[in-house]
Amino acid sequence: MGGRYGAIFLLFHVLTVLLTLSEVGSQKSKPCARWCPANSSCVNGTACRCAPGFNSSSGEIFTNPLESCDDINECGPPLQVSCGRLADCQNTEGGYHCTCIKGYELISGATTFRNASENTCRDVDECSSGQHQCHSSTLCANTRGSYTCDCRQGWVPKPGFQNKQNTTICKEIFPTWTTPPGIKSQSLSVFFEEVKKMSKNFNPNFTQESMRKLITSVDDLLKTPSDLEALDLTSRHRIATHLLSGLEQILRNLAKAMTKDSFTYRSPGDTELSLVVQEQGKGNITVGQSHARMLLDWSVAAGAKKSGRTVVGILSSNMTGLLANATLNLDSKKKAELKRRLKGPVRGVQLKLVSTVNSVFLSNTNTDKLDSSVTFAFSYPNLSEQESPPRRELICAFWKSVSNGSGYWATSGCWKRGSTNSSTTCQCNHLSSFAILMAHYDVEDWKLALITKVGLALSLVCLLLCILTFLLVRPIQGSRTTVHLHLCICLFVGSAIFLAGIEKEGDQVGLRCRLVAGLLHYCFLAAFCWMSLEGVELYFLVVRVFQGQGLKKRWQCLIGYGVPLFIVGVSAAINNEGHGRRHRNCWLDTKNGFHWSFLGPVTFTILCNAVIFVITIWKLTQKFSEINPDIKKLKKARVLTITAMAQFVMLGCTWVFGLFLFDEDSQVLTYTFTILNCLQGLFLFVLYCLFNKKVREEYRKWARMVTGNKYSEFATSTSGSGSSHNPTQALRPSECGM
Repeated sequence: MGGRYGAIFLLFHVLTVLLTLSEVGSQKSKPCARWCPANSSCVNGTACRCAPGFNSSSGEIFTNPLESCDDINECGPPLQVSCGRLADCQNTEGGYHCTCIKGYELISGATTFRNASENTCRDVDECSSGQHQCHSSTLCANTRGSYTCDCRQGWVPKPGFQNKQNTTICKEIFPTWTTPPGIKSQSLSVFFEEVKKMSKNFNPNFTQESMRKLITSVDDLLKTPSDLEALDLTSRHRIATHLLSGLEQILRNLAKAMTKDSFTYRSPGDTELSLVVQEQGKGNITVGQSHARMLLDWSVAAGAKKSGRTVVGILSSNMTGLLANATLNLDSKKKAELKRRLKGPVRGVQLKLVSTVNSVFLSNTNTDKLDSSVTFAFSYPNLSEQESPPRRELICAFWKSVSNGSGYWATSGCWKRGSTNSSTTCQCNHLSSFAILMAHYDVEDWKLALITKVGLALSLVCLLLCILTFLLVRPIQGSRTTVHLHLCICLFVGSAIFLAGIEKEGDQVGLRCRLVAGLLHYCFLAAFCWMSLEGVELYFLVVRVFQGQGLKKRWQCLIGYGVPLFIVGVSAAINNEGHGRRHRNCWLDTKNGFHWSFLGPVTFTILCNAVIFVITIWKLTQKFSEINPDIKKLKKARVLTITAMAQFVMLGCTWVFGLFLFDEDSQVLTYTFTILNCLQGLFLFVLYCLFNKKVREEYRKWARMVTGNKYSEFATSTSGSGSSHNPTQALRPSECGM
């Protein structure tokens, strides 16, 4: 039985194998399904199998033609793989791979791996490898897995940025601040070196201390005598502009770095700083200290900035030395108002800085035209009533810079609201550096100008006639005639230069103006030297008649031309900017006492000649009495009066009116001085030529020669011999040429 059943079992297996093989054979013989979707392969004519990494909704093998093989997200939940720490799983189509997180990389340098066992991720130093995107105003600082961009020392984030971010952009608290180009100053170099040290050592936690040090350094620069005083005006004004703009920028940046909301400081040099920093508010705010206060709207301070901390500050400093002799540019409206009030056009303005210079700085840097005006109250020492005559007034002015870095005072956009002896209130529709100025207006007097021009023109003609007379008339040749000749030459040249070029063109002092001032300085000093020689000759003629004949010609020329040349040369060597620096004329600087290089010698000459004048008049009176005691008093008085007038003009004593002309508004002295000295050439011609009998006779001879008439030798000899025998006539001015 066992054998029988075993045979049956074996037969069954054989049949099963055959059936299987036949089925397989039949399947192979069937065609593959053509509808298998992407990412799958055909199983048979009715089934498809998804590729590895893909799956269908029915599983790996599916028979529904509407199904598709979709990517399996190995990295999605539930997590099927592990990449290890500091790495992320990245799904791919039909698979996945692992990558280090941002800021890390594989030690091998590869970019991907498959599992945690291959994970060797480590931190990347973006700062040393150059993979950072930090702005040039920041420094890269590596962090674990990343980096930050930190502001450089002495820098702060720009508005809208934060420090230690990958996008941080900073600005310098102390910007690059050096001496203006073309200016050499040791004291300025020392100052900017100190500022540079402050920048390197700046710590935001000690912002207020940095402000104190900065202001103290400015005080030291301005208050101590230094090489700044030796610079020309344009250079000093450039330095002032450079300092004012730089201080505004630095203090604005420092204020934004402050931790407190307000700060006020007054330095030992009396420089004051007052500022407020807070979130933008509403309405008005008042900021200031003892020198200046201002009232403005918060919207003006913030400008277009809608949020964040807003800065309002004002710095009051003493810059009188740097801003000395600065010009004032009056707008057309102000000029018209002054012309109407002073009844004449304004030719020039002399300025006196009354208050401190007050620089205003805000978060809003677009302050050329404000939406609403700002009110200022400036305080200053009490002014005496003598400082406010009709042609002087206190004005509100601001410092306006120009393209070459210099600047000037201007008034456009500012107006005065009120004033007392110690304070002035102003309103302005723009912001800058403000000050109160005492302006002294030089109003053109057309009558005085006409007298000057006509008088000088007439004097030039008369002086030319005098020069020709002294050169051509032989009977009057002598030591005194030589002095007369050179005096007239000096006055002629000086008057011609004065008439042609005394008025300054523009506000700047050019070479032409300096040359005119130098020539006038020399010519008029030479004229006074020859006037002093006139006094010496007169002294020998009247007082020491029998004790000498005066100086020889070579000594006269050495004194008359050498002494003024020496004075002008030494003056120019001491102060090479002294010539031409006058508010509207090409004359001598009055601010630093340079004008005394002219007034000193002139005063000395006038005083000496005045003594000689008194002595000679006294001696002449005695001689008249000794020669003829019975001479009529009226005739004696007439002769002495004419003689005195001649000596008074000849010795330059008319210039004494100029020495007492302390107030230019004194019309009596001004007109007297102008008339007497503009007509000095006419006076000399009358006294030297027309009152001299010998000259008159020579004139008659020339006239007859010109008209064709014969000259009467008999008349000439008769008149000459008659006069020589009259002792009284010998001392008349017409005879002696006095």
